[in-house]
Amino acid sequence: MRITIGQLAEITGVPASAIRFWERHGLLPPPERQSGQRRYPPEAAQRILVLRKCQQSGLTLAEIGELQEDQPRRQAMIRAKIAEVQQRMIDLDHAHQLLVHALQCNEQDIVGCTKFREQMAAWETPAPTSP
Repeated sequence: MRITIGQLAEITGVPASAIRFWERHGLLPPPERQSGQRRYPPEAAQRILVLRKCQQSGLTLAEIGELQEDQPRRQAMIRAKIAEVQQRMIDLDHAHQLLVHALQCNEQDIVGCTKFREQMAAWETPAPTSP
């Protein structure tokens, strides 16, 4: 049984306008038409949820499109994205450490705090790599 774009939007929580946008950009296959209305197979809902999760994970529309490309191109994009995510995780860890320290620090100006400056210096030093 095929479903309308309104039903698909309701099932997925994604606006119909986003579904049409993804279709125009080749992220969703074009649906069948019945009397001019888009009709989707039930599995389209799962594909939309995957697209949404990709967006929430920080992938751009171009990167999501590359996930659908041939293996070598996809692999290169994924490797680059993994490196980007790893750097973001490091940056978020540093931000967390800064905020926790700032919450507990008795210094009037955290920038003048010796412990904080030592921690920042440690961030600049690359961590040793395993052999």
